Amino acid sequence: MPVTTDPLSRFSALTREWFTGTFHEPTPAQAQAWNAIADGDNTLVIAPTGSGKTLAAFLWAIDGLAREPSPIRSTRVLYVSPLKALAVDVERNLRTPLTGISRIAERTGQTPPAISVGVRSGDTTAAKRRELITKPPDILITTPESLFLMLTSAARDSLAGVQTVIVDEVHAVAGTKRG
Repeated sequence: MPVTTDPLSRFSALTREWFTGTFHEPTPAQAQAWNAIADGDNTLVIAPTGSGKTLAAFLWAIDGLAREPSPIRSTRVLYVSPLKALAVDVERNLRTPLTGISRIAERTGQTPPAISVGVRSGDTTAAKRRELITKPPDILITTPESLFLMLTSAARDSLAGVQTVIVDEVHAVAGTKRG
């Protein structure tokens, strides 16, 4: 399905400037995903590794958080990855657009978005788990197992404000007890 409009046109100016200053152009997977996501559709992105699928989901979510900060501290974006190492890698890679957008905001005299990121995995300490409940991050990166534990405990309340769920590597858990 060809995309007829500029897929970046629905992003804020800060996000567009970061993206165009970082990449030559959106990949076909990103362009198609952004049009569907911007329309409010549930979106399944199937494309080869390296096609920017995860950035497609995250960038739209980051842009939304930056445009509309929540007055109530709540997790609004939930990223679920079955591979703990991948979750940690994504947490690091997520900081690149967050930092880039913040730097552009500062350079242009705007207030940088204050978007917090947290990781919850089997290695998360009890103190950090409590902090994720009392001060939920805007974006929470977790594994299916840790999400299950959160949903079956008092931690589920910290997920009440989730507006966006990103599930990565669905094929790795589909048809298993993890899925």
